[in-house]
Order: sequence, then C-alpha cells, then structure tokens
Amino acid sequence: MNTAAALSNDFRSIFKTEKTPRTFFAPGRINLIGEHTDYNGGHVFPASISFGTYALGVKRDDQMIRFYSKNFPDKGIIECSLSDLAFDQSDGWANYPKGMFLLTKAAGHQIVHGADILYYGNIPHGAGLSSSASIELATGVLLKGLYDLQTDTISMVKLGQKVENEYIGVGSGIMDQFAIGMGKKDHAILLDCRTLDYTYAPFVLKEHDVIIINTNKQRTLAGSKYNERRTQCEEALGDLQQELSIASLGELTMEGFEAHQHLIRNEINQKRAKHAVYENARTLKALEKLREGDLAGFGKLMNESHLSLRDDYEVTGLELDAIVQAAWEQDGVLGARMTGAGFGGCAIAIVEKDRTDSFKERVNAVYRETVGYDAAFYTAAIGDGAKEI
Repeated sequence: MNTAAALSNDFRSIFKTEKTPRTFFAPGRINLIGEHTDYNGGHVFPASISFGTYALGVKRDDQMIRFYSKNFPDKGIIECSLSDLAFDQSDGWANYPKGMFLLTKAAGHQIVHGADILYYGNIPHGAGLSSSASIELATGVLLKGLYDLQTDTISMVKLGQKVENEYIGVGSGIMDQFAIGMGKKDHAILLDCRTLDYTYAPFVLKEHDVIIINTNKQRTLAGSKYNERRTQCEEALGDLQQELSIASLGELTMEGFEAHQHLIRNEINQKRAKHAVYENARTLKALEKLREGDLAGFGKLMNESHLSLRDDYEVTGLELDAIVQAAWEQDGVLGARMTGAGFGGCAIAIVEKDRTDSFKERVNAVYRETVGYDAAFYTAAIGDGAKEI
C-alpha cells in the first residue's frame, strides 16, 4: 500500500491537484556501536536501514508551503509562508521541514516558490531510530531536487544537524544525519565525528540477522536527560583541559584517561567521560573485528558497550536493561545493546537466522513479565542513504 505510487495518489487527493509529485526517501538508522560519542568528538558506527520517511512534493507558484503527514492525519494540512518560517510549537512535526527550508535559504540557496509536500514514515514512532533526522534529510533531498540546488550530501547533513541544534534545540551530534544521508546498502560507516572522515565497512551477515527490538517506551530527546549528559561531558573536558591540550574527549586514549581522570572534579562527570573515551576505543576495535571476520568479537564489544551505557553513562533504564539482559541469555546471540540516545527506544541484537523466532518469543516473554507490555521486533535490512526514488 505505501509504495511511491499509492502515496502519489494520496498526494493528489489530499492537495486536490492533478500534478504528479516527485518522490524522495530518507532512511532511519541504527548505530551498531559508538553511543554518545558523536558530540564528544569520537567515532560512531551507524548504518542506514530500510525503514524511513517518504517525502512527495510539487513546487507552487506562490510563497505558500503546505505540509501534510500521513502519520499525523489529525493535524491536517499545516501551512506557512516562505517569508515566515519561525519555529512554532503548535506546528509539531512540521517544524523539522520548516527548519530545513529556513536554514537552506539562510545558507544562500534560492528558494522563491513554496511547495506542497506529503510525508509518510514507516519508522516506529519514538523508537529512537532517528525519525527526526530522517524527516530532515528527506526534506533536504526534496529541496535539492525540486529547486535544483547546487549542494552536496555532506552540506545537507550539516544543515540537518543545525536544524536539530539551533532550530529545534536538541544538542545532538552529527551521526544521525550523516548515517541517513551517506548510508550505503550492506555497509556500515565508521565516522570520525570531529573531522567527518569516514570509511565504509561491508556489513553482510550470512548466518545472522540484526534484530531491532523496540521497547515501546516513548521518549522525546529534547525533554530527556540528553542535554544534561552533554553538559556533564563538557564539564569533564573543561577540567581535563586545565592540563591537557585536547579539544574533545574523543582525542583521549583509555590510558590517557586513566592517567588524568583525577583532574575531573565531579565523580559523576568522571563516569560520563570514562564512557565517552572507552566507547570510542571499542568502536575503533569493532571495525578491526569486522575486517577480521570476527563476528563473535564484534558481539562482545556490543555487550561491553551496553554495560558502559548502563553503569557509567546511566542512559538505559528498566526497559532497555530488561530487553538486553534477556537477549544475552538466549542461544545463538552474538551480542546485544541499546542503540540511540537511550531512556527507552530500541536495542539491537545479532542473532543466528534459524533462532530468530524463538529469540523473539523468549525475549518478549521476559520483557512482558518485567514491564507489563510487549516489545516489537524488526529485522533490519541495511539500505542506501537519502535519495530521489
């Protein structure tokens, strides 16, 4: 039903037009390892997935922009003008594309006509698979296509992050937009968030599946403790900079951290910084393990990542810990960890293909007993980044 053709029909009936819209798509993402390292100048290891956001658009002759989302039909068509793209709480989800219009114009691109745009996303809402960055990049490729903008994907990625940071007000790093913009089928991306140097790593699992497990606990980034964690890391960095000439925690080795952690005055900030440094080291090691074909070693690093997120960074919570603990106890599981910002959202597990059914059943039984409701399970296909389809 939700193919481009069906959405095209929806577009014509919603906007009451005979015009055929152009169709764009931006995926969601999972992060295999390297969590809360991006804004700390470290490395991340994400991949774009087959779930994502469709954006169908037609240019108008006036300055009016009309947004409609099939995910929020009760909101109806949300209208604004190219001359007034200010953030408006009552516009809800539409602030993400509005921010992309505003900052694309501010970057010097000519957008003189409005547009009618239909969105549809099949990313589970609130799951932490980065639906907001997916909307931003779907809008980015749509703007490039409809208005024939001379821009490249990395510039769009940076604009998406700017929308998140300056327009929406969430202090997130660049990983989500980068993975969604630059994704490549059957590959993960090792990204240095400080320099934006990146390497594609083949990620084809012959006998295993990556299973995404949604806790079904809703979370919103802006209101979570995300910004608090970022501040704690900045304070830790400030203490370290009294003696060390480093610009980010990502520049520290584990040995360097151990030798200088006494400089961090606050004990909690010390734990936060330890996670950032050790997680960065694990992420670099994870690429080596993949290149050696050592999937079991890769899985072990995933497990260590979750423990660090639970104990040092404290962003997991009852739901994610229950899921991951239950996953660790199943046969045929190489590794499992929370993915995304935490505080609910999703976990991922690498599971033998012929055990996935029993894995889902058993993990869900434990989860239901612990929290009182079901989790949802998805098999992740690693797909391409944002593009016109």
